Amino acid sequence: MRIDLHAHSNISDGTEPPAAVMAAAAAAGLDVIALTDHDSTDGWDEASRAALENGVALVPGMEISCRTEEGISVHLLSYLHDPAHPGLLEEITKAKDARLTRAERMVTLLAEDYPLSWDDVIHHVAPGATLGRPHIADALVAAGVVADRTEAFTSILTSHSRYFVQHYAPAPALAVELVRSAGGVPVFAHPVASARGRVVGERTYREMIDAGLAGLEIDHRDNTEAGREFLRGLAARHGLLITGSSDYHGTGKPNLLGENLTAPEAFARIEELGTGSAVIR
Repeated sequence: MRIDLHAHSNISDGTEPPAAVMAAAAAAGLDVIALTDHDSTDGWDEASRAALENGVALVPGMEISCRTEEGISVHLLSYLHDPAHPGLLEEITKAKDARLTRAERMVTLLAEDYPLSWDDVIHHVAPGATLGRPHIADALVAAGVVADRTEAFTSILTSHSRYFVQHYAPAPALAVELVRSAGGVPVFAHPVASARGRVVGERTYREMIDAGLAGLEIDHRDNTEAGREFLRGLAARHGLLITGSSDYHGTGKPNLLGENLTAPEAFARIEELGTGSAVIR
């Protein structure tokens, strides 16, 4: 059983519609795929229909952008939560609105030095999608400023750039609590991906575990080998689930569907714990 629990569509920063992600999952020989767009569940309906058509099981999910008090970015995967839960929905809406305001400010700053407008960015955003830096990167690629998203993020759009603008994001422990209250299963995404920026310390892990963290995404291309060993020890000590996934973004990243997988036993436990929505099969 081949299970990949982290994939994005153009509802956030992937390049393919949800239906195309389901078709790609089937073509990659996957039995189970999770759709985990950033701060959005708008792709669930389309993905559900396409999953049935393509013979793959869909885990409805979401990736929540969080931030610690120290300013460290944390991504939390939520599986099988209730998308209409008031508390979680309110927090996600707040974060999405902040992303939009942040993007507008960043484009204003970029336009001072590059041939870029707000309309250029919007052109790369699917209807109802969560707008983010990847869409600004796509506009910069289209304008010939950079060759691809990777170059954009390692130069112009890095968090150390003068064009970077911070945005609101919930504390990781709060996000864990909200996912649990919505009947979902919270899993810490790529916790030791140090190439992306600073990673959290013991205090944040402790707070998230105390709040109800269910698992750790350990088998992910961006986690260091030493970090994976640390995470396996942490999972063993605290009884946390271990997951593996691709973090697929279509052509937006080199990540390939099925390059890392989740064990059937861990998937079964996630399905058992999730009460806010159900696996589509």
